[in-house]
Amino acid sequence: MLAVVSVVLIVAVSLAIVAHAWREDAGKDPAADTATTDAAVSQGGEEPEPDAGPTDTELRDAQIRAYMDTLTTEQKVGQLFIVRCPTGSELYTVTTWQVGGFVLFGQDVTGETASSLSGKIALWQSAGKTPMIIATDEEGGTVNRVSLNTNLRAQPFPAPQDLLAAGGWESVQADAQEKAQLLLSLGINTNLAPVADVSQDPSSFIYDRTIGLDADGTGEYVRTVVTAFKDARLGSCLKHFPGYGDNADSHTQIVYDYREWWQVEADLASFSAGIDAGANAVLVSHNIVTSLDADLPASLSPAVHAILRNELGFDGVVMTDDMDMAGLTDFTSQQEAAYLAIKAGNDMVMTSHYDTQIPYLLGKIESGELTMEEVDAAVFRVLRMKVELGILTLE
Repeated sequence: MLAVVSVVLIVAVSLAIVAHAWREDAGKDPAADTATTDAAVSQGGEEPEPDAGPTDTELRDAQIRAYMDTLTTEQKVGQLFIVRCPTGSELYTVTTWQVGGFVLFGQDVTGETASSLSGKIALWQSAGKTPMIIATDEEGGTVNRVSLNTNLRAQPFPAPQDLLAAGGWESVQADAQEKAQLLLSLGINTNLAPVADVSQDPSSFIYDRTIGLDADGTGEYVRTVVTAFKDARLGSCLKHFPGYGDNADSHTQIVYDYREWWQVEADLASFSAGIDAGANAVLVSHNIVTSLDADLPASLSPAVHAILRNELGFDGVVMTDDMDMAGLTDFTSQQEAAYLAIKAGNDMVMTSHYDTQIPYLLGKIESGELTMEEVDAAVFRVLRMKVELGILTLE
């Protein structure tokens, strides 16, 4: 169920524009204005166009900011968390912590039918003030969640490389369109895909999840998938920024990526392709990319986020990879990691420990170490994504 929020700001903005125009004109001599206009026209000039007023984007952004004014600090901080679906306590989590989203894993859909799953999701969505991003990892091949359940699809979605080999880019596009149709029909509004990592080494950890091509070919794959998702209004998320490289599995250990900067930079082309195609989100890995930041995992590094925001020009939602991965848990505490992630430039933290991380961030706000300006900037981007995808409706 989509929350419908009445926001009177449109009227207020329109009235303010009219009032401003009236004040500007109030002290002017109408004859002088007429003379000036007549003179301009007589000299071959064109009569000036009237002010068109706020654009649709400006009105939308004003609506979002007005909605933000109705949120408490606690509700705002909750929006910064996209959490592993808390089996058995979903409604409590929504009503108590007001989180920004759930991520569904295989265990969350096992045994469900289309009717039962969509009904559960609708119930969760109706429980909180702000509807959630409901996400899953439906990459195809080795990483599927929903399509592993034969009640929801007869067979799991195939791997990207198999699709390309079987039917070229048309097959890739058709697969993305089918994923979008299936996920949206269940109430899942975001797919944490496509994988934008570049790998041509079959022995590397990430290879089987990629399209297996160079940066240009990977860019074409990413562009195709993002465009199909966008056309269907399914959220997309590029991963794993700034590119995984041929490195070890960060689910099990902290990973150091020793590639030179020029090598990392070359692989960013696939992320640029996805951003240009309209990707809604980018997921940042926990790898320590030494050419960018030798001390911090990418997910906690301001330097890495500066590349994404400033060089690639991405203004959408940035989220961390799962905070429960050993590559991060061995590095710092869950609470401090959430704080460092927001300070680095993430808008959402993917986690299972929101019940301790949210209070920790609220404490950082109270101490002044985390400002409301930083929080509001992230919350705005999260809400804007929800509005763009039709998750949150403002009227």
